[in-house]
Amino acid sequence: MTRGDITHIEFPADDLERAKSFYAAVAGWELSEMEGFPGYLVFRTGEGRGGGLGRRGESVGDVIRVYITVPRLEDAVAAAEAHGGSVVAPPQDIQGMGRWAAVRDSEGSEIGLFEEVAAS
Repeated sequence: MTRGDITHIEFPADDLERAKSFYAAVAGWELSEMEGFPGYLVFRTGEGRGGGLGRRGESVGDVIRVYITVPRLEDAVAAAEAHGGSVVAPPQDIQGMGRWAAVRDSEGSEIGLFEEVAAS
């Protein structure tokens, strides 16, 4: 992934089955539960692109969150804070995939930041 790519989007849902049915019908997405993350469904829209659907305020945030890939998560979080943003969720690991954090931007919108794990 290239720095700054939008690679993932999360949709909060109050009723996962109802939302799964909605997005399958409207967008044609095939949603399946992510292993090790109960209550979190994932979909793919292209190579390296896709998103998730989860329980509002539980397995995802309360609002739609777009994830941007960054080269170093801590640097991006620090830059967000230095430029009028705030931390919503501090950096956390996603085993075997990378790390993520959520920040509120200078205008009050919530965004996710993602750092890929280095391929070994």
